Amino acid sequence: MIDLRRVTDLWRRCDVVVRDLPFGLLLAVASLLPALYGKGTQVGDLPTRPFDALAFVVIALETLPLAVRRRWPAVCLALVSLGFALDQLHAYHVLASNAMPIALISAGAHLERHRRVTVIILSMAYVPLAFALNRLGATEKVEGYVVFYLALALAWGIGAWLRSTRAAEAEHRRHVAEATRAAERTRIARELHDVVTHHVTAMVVQAEAARYLMAAPDRLDATLSAVTDTGRRAITDLRHMLDLLKADHDTDVSVPSAGELHTLVEQTRQAGQPVEFAEEGSPAESAGSAEFVTYRVVQEALTNALKHAHGTRTVVRVRYGEKEISVEVSTDGAGSRAVSPGGSGRGLAGLRERVDALGGEFSADRQAGGGFVVRARIPAKSPS
Repeated sequence: MIDLRRVTDLWRRCDVVVRDLPFGLLLAVASLLPALYGKGTQVGDLPTRPFDALAFVVIALETLPLAVRRRWPAVCLALVSLGFALDQLHAYHVLASNAMPIALISAGAHLERHRRVTVIILSMAYVPLAFALNRLGATEKVEGYVVFYLALALAWGIGAWLRSTRAAEAEHRRHVAEATRAAERTRIARELHDVVTHHVTAMVVQAEAARYLMAAPDRLDATLSAVTDTGRRAITDLRHMLDLLKADHDTDVSVPSAGELHTLVEQTRQAGQPVEFAEEGSPAESAGSAEFVTYRVVQEALTNALKHAHGTRTVVRVRYGEKEISVEVSTDGAGSRAVSPGGSGRGLAGLRERVDALGGEFSADRQAGGGFVVRARIPAKSPS
């Protein structure tokens, strides 16, 4: 059996001239059928003449150029117009004369340059054609010529409308592609910020603390081990992100579990930040993206605590409800900022975008007595 899909694919891969040629050949063959003599377009109402040698040239001029109507629309329109004029002046009225509006539509849709000049030349050529037909004894009145001219103008207008529609669709696709690329760049930057900033901040804090532990080898060894572990986790997370960016990688993203949230808190404690962690309930099976965003909120808040309130008491509260997950991370004071790298503000903005995308609420404010508090309410039933 013939695979129609494969045949269709092969046909689409053919050059546009090859795909347009069959229509012109079909119209030429149909014009030679005796039953279709005199069935073409008639301007001037001259009596139909029988075929002669020139009639075959006229048919060829009106049909074969249709093969290049999209590749070279100006050439197609010029040859078809010449054949149409000869057809009307010699009163063959072949079926092929119906190719004139097709050539006009194609030119209106595909002609790139000198469009206005083309319209003016065709309009000017129509006037002497009308006078020549009258000299040959045509009985058509002026109104008839005007109506036919308007019909030709309509054919050109249809082609111009198709051209503008195609251009608008191409522009829309371009804007969508640019927006998609921008959104993807933003997402990648946000993920890199969340992964890199947290681990690097912890490593910087731990490394700075190690400078003051030279007299305590046991504590120094533990601190350097924590730096090493943090670096390895950073490399693992970065490799995971790079794997996700591969085109052949599965698009499913693993959602951090409650155990990973505990690990995150423990990593922050190892970096020298006293963290109290309180967790109520358990995440629902359908939490999906909500649990992932919860992890990112806690991660970014702890990163900021390490940066801007190092050594001060930090409290993390996470409550899993049926409809939403509530997160609150607070610090008691400004802490020591001497060992912390500066921030860009991108993290909190990214968190707000994440939470807003799920229809939740996010806030990050300074507390009256000093310190900072981050709160988030995230709808629990968010698909992964």
